[in-house]
Parts: sequence; C-alpha cells; structure tokens
Amino acid sequence: MNRRVTWTLTAAGFGAALAAAYPLLLRDRCLHWGATPDEAFRPIPGDDLVPDPDVLSTRAVTIDAPPEAIWPWLVQMGSGRAGAYTFDWIENLFGLDMHSADEILPEFQDLKAGDVLPVGADGPGMTVAILEPDRVLCLRADNAEWVWTFALYPVDGGTRLISRNLIATPGVSGARRLFNLLFLEPGSLVMERKMLLGIKERAERTPRAQTPEPAAT
Repeated sequence: MNRRVTWTLTAAGFGAALAAAYPLLLRDRCLHWGATPDEAFRPIPGDDLVPDPDVLSTRAVTIDAPPEAIWPWLVQMGSGRAGAYTFDWIENLFGLDMHSADEILPEFQDLKAGDVLPVGADGPGMTVAILEPDRVLCLRADNAEWVWTFALYPVDGGTRLISRNLIATPGVSGARRLFNLLFLEPGSLVMERKMLLGIKERAERTPRAQTPEPAAT
C-alpha cells in the first residue's frame, strides 16, 4: 500500500470518527458555549416565533458592564451598519458588507420594532420582532425559519449576554442536514464566540456615564 493511499485511508478514518463523535460528545458544548444549564433552555422572548426548531443554540458571556452599556453595541449591528464584531474577512467572503465598528455610532441607535436589517446587499432581511431597550433584541428572518435573540440579564459582577438561535429546516435533505451538523454548527460557534467576546471587550471599555442619543432625523 503506497503512502498516498495510507494517508487517504487515515484521513477518511479520522473524518468518520469525528463525524461519529461530534453528535455524542461535542455538539452540546458547541451549541451551548458559555451558557449554564439553566440558561441553555430558559424560555426567553422570541422562543414562540419558532415553536419547534430543528436547531436551538444558546451561547452566553458575562460582561463587566451594565445592560445600558451593552445595548448600544447590539442595536447598531448589521450589514452596512456597525458589523457583527466577528471575523469581518470571513463575513465579507459572502458579500455581507460587515465592518465591525470600535465605537458607538449615533446614526444607528434609533432601532425600532418592525425595522428590517438586510443581510448583505442581496441577502434576506431580518425584521426586528421584539425590542425592549436594555433587555431584549429579537430578529426574525424573512422566511420565519430563523430567529436570533439577544437577551441581557443583570447579575453580580455585571450582565449576562445570552444569544439564542432558533432554526427550522423543513424540507432539507438528509445530506444537507449532515453538512449543517458537521460544518455549519461548529462554524457558527467560531463566529459567534468571536462576536460575543467582541461585544464584551467593547462594552467593558464604554464609559459608564456614556448614554448615546439617537441621531436627529
């Protein structure tokens, strides 16, 4: 057996082992990074918008800042706005026009329920389904199969920022479901972990007295 065949079989075996191990040993950590068991399944606003999701992820981080110092960073997120505080170069490979801001942008603070945030120039829209200042920001995709909620909970030492994704995948083939399971779910952890830590870093250096006003219209 030549070396190329040996390496191919080894790689295939490793891939098969990883595919078998992920659902059993790693998936829970991937979907619930940073969240406590209570937070992972605690009902939060927006859950009823996708009542029977195929994927439910709840990720969280503790931020040494009050909710009002975190909120401005959340409401200004989006394509062509303040970005997503993650790996811009990856986002922009897909034409999402993400440029993560390092300051609070007053022109993007006046977000309201019913506003639609585009996902890239030609992508779908995310409608603001629920907006409770300093508490909850819930976005719902045009096809109603994806809801993304950010919730803020004051705790000793700061605030818990919880990010929950509810995704329904009706009509998706078995092969596509396997691809989502083994590639998109771990990929989402890489991007969302960077986002949550990016919000944390920005909010913790926001002056406590800073309370930005929406831009005049």
